[in-house]
Amino acid sequence: MPVLLGLVLVVLTCVEQTATAAPSGRYGWPLQPRPTVVRRFDKPAQNWLPGHRGVDLAGTPGQAVLAAGDGIVVFAGTVADKPVVSIDHPGGLRTTYEPVRPEVSVGRRVGRGSRIGTLEAGHEGCGSCLHWGLRSEGGGRRRREYLDPLRLLHLTPLRLKPVAPS
Repeated sequence: MPVLLGLVLVVLTCVEQTATAAPSGRYGWPLQPRPTVVRRFDKPAQNWLPGHRGVDLAGTPGQAVLAAGDGIVVFAGTVADKPVVSIDHPGGLRTTYEPVRPEVSVGRRVGRGSRIGTLEAGHEGCGSCLHWGLRSEGGGRRRREYLDPLRLLHLTPLRLKPVAPS
């Protein structure tokens, strides 16, 4: 009996650590239905070096683009002839979406799944893709850095299996 009790405690400890390490579920896909990832995140060794600072998601021109999570619109305009929307989220995170014709203005609060604009054609190397980026804005001991936006999502559900009695 003490061995079984010890085993149960070990399993519960491991389950608790796994459950707390999983994403909180506050974020969702910026396109619906769930898009295909055409090009993955490729973080450069240094911010000034070449890389891919986001992911490209397959879409169609005119498709609704949604806020991945709750936040405040901090940019809705044009950068280098590309329409862009940027949203600040709790915890010092910022998501960016391009090429997106904005339907929101700076300062507007948005919720997860809120329509923020429409996808435009012309993303370099992809045509009709949404480039979705994520950046930690730094603060405290954290530095400003690009992150993989797919880390925001629940891509693999957590499944627990019952422990069979011995």
